[in-house]
Amino acid sequence: MTSPEITTPERTALDKALYDALNPLASALRARATGLPEERMWEAAPLEVTLSILATWKVVDAEVKHLTALAAKTAGSYGASYEQLGAAWGITRQGARKKWPDAVDKAAPGEPGESLVELCGGSATLSRDPSSGHWRWAGRAADGTQGRADSASRHATKEEAAAHAGAFLKEHAV
Repeated sequence: MTSPEITTPERTALDKALYDALNPLASALRARATGLPEERMWEAAPLEVTLSILATWKVVDAEVKHLTALAAKTAGSYGASYEQLGAAWGITRQGARKKWPDAVDKAAPGEPGESLVELCGGSATLSRDPSSGHWRWAGRAADGTQGRADSASRHATKEEAAAHAGAFLKEHAV
């Protein structure tokens, strides 16, 4: 897989979306730091404002790294290898293993085991029934709702169970 390239219009739209998302966060962070109301953020000296913006980008950068790690772990729970993760990120297999050490399930294929899916602020555990070979899931969503595959559900693959768990987690996101 090659690294995706974005077009100039896509980059422009992305920049606008990021700035639109950043401004309320920057205002809120600056208000907490200074004790001033959010609507007065832009009334400060330009140096103070730009440093507040820089500090807010640091918060956004940390969140993007967190979401990236969740995406890698989710891909790993679906069966992605470190080679595939590295190719998607434009790095080597070894680089992907170093960047996301817990992303790929270490259990041998076909072995009973458990996997964790984290999505939309919640998480679900996927488990394989050794007697039937079917997969089940159970989890807690971001809104606190607990869910599980019902007793009639027989998911033939881990990916199928993960899809059902993911739909539950998305439905109960806050």
